[in-house]
Amino acid sequence: MTEFKRDLQYWKFSLYGFVKNLQFFDPFLILFFREMGISFFQIGVLYSVREIITNITEIPTGILADTLGRRSAMLFAFASYIVSFALFYLFPNYWVYIGAMVFFALGESFRSGTHKAMIMEYLKIHNMTDQKVAYYGHTRAWSQRGSAISALIASLLVFFSGSYRSVFLWSILPYLAGMILIASYPKELDFSCDEEECDEEQRKKGWKDVVTTIRNFIGLFTEPKVRRALINSSLFDGVFKTIKDYVQPILKNLALALPLFTMLEGNQRVAIMSGVVYTILYLLTSIASSRASRFHSMFSDRITGLNITYVSGVVVVVGIAYFLNVNLPSLAVLLFVIYYLLENLRRPATLGFLSDRIKGSVMATGLSGESQLKTLMIAVLSPLFGLAADRFGLGPAMLLAALVPALAYPLIRFRPDT
Repeated sequence: MTEFKRDLQYWKFSLYGFVKNLQFFDPFLILFFREMGISFFQIGVLYSVREIITNITEIPTGILADTLGRRSAMLFAFASYIVSFALFYLFPNYWVYIGAMVFFALGESFRSGTHKAMIMEYLKIHNMTDQKVAYYGHTRAWSQRGSAISALIASLLVFFSGSYRSVFLWSILPYLAGMILIASYPKELDFSCDEEECDEEQRKKGWKDVVTTIRNFIGLFTEPKVRRALINSSLFDGVFKTIKDYVQPILKNLALALPLFTMLEGNQRVAIMSGVVYTILYLLTSIASSRASRFHSMFSDRITGLNITYVSGVVVVVGIAYFLNVNLPSLAVLLFVIYYLLENLRRPATLGFLSDRIKGSVMATGLSGESQLKTLMIAVLSPLFGLAADRFGLGPAMLLAALVPALAYPLIRFRPDT
């Protein structure tokens, strides 16, 4: 495999992923909500609000990114995140949290697909599109390294403060740095030009092109191969993002049950356990992302690797449910780690697969469309998962979550003619 050029922009892309994932609240989000007296169902509702707002604004923000400039969209995304973090920190109230989720959702919708489209545009400009899986996998690996460092810092913040709330305040700092980084990106990444449209007028897109962009987006779903790819990708990722944070209460119970650091307060013991597990987890997912291209090259075609990771993900979630039901939380945590690895082996290849089938000038819109499907699934699944967890426990809820992609697989699996 040809090694790609690691120039200044490569390191900017990588630094973006690193900074963006310095979300110090991430390893403790469920625990923070539980500390505030919020039920799993209410947590699911908060997640659903976030995803519904993201869903509503996904396509308009993707269009704005494609027509008015991707850098501006990214700057607005970071600003929205910062407002969200401030609300979570300053106002410990469930209804304010809903507002904070709205701002977080705006950040997600402006960001999702946009930065990926900038990477794909850069590769196209520099004739490196054949290396998209390896290139994106390497930059994504830096995201996971950021998550690993974030988990370590977050655990220290919780350890010394004794509360999960302070992590939101400290999350503001890296996002201010992210805004400065995005502002330094070259202007050529603001827009895409397909070969037949590359003229000066196309680069000066205005609102007249919105109709064309919408038409092109709708066209994505009229093509069966693209439609199947979008649903397959969004369903796998949607289930993953619905349940991934629920490793946190499992880690908490494990930390309090083990006869370790018994001289410390409960939250301090949880901080140590969560910090260690999440740091190791994200270091491993960093390796998985950077080697995703090598993993998929082991198979005769990319389709085989994508199908194998899909089925493996379903099996792993069933395993998590089983180990929770038989009270073996340590093995459930181990399977959660494997689940994260599968997601990070799969995601770069999925992105490359989609980018081969989406027109360059609507790349941000198309990838935002995939994110929209994903957020719609999370919006539906999150409250249902939370309700099941409240009523029956996390084990049965995990089993129900596994049934969704399992039943859909015969209809959306990739075929040789995909």
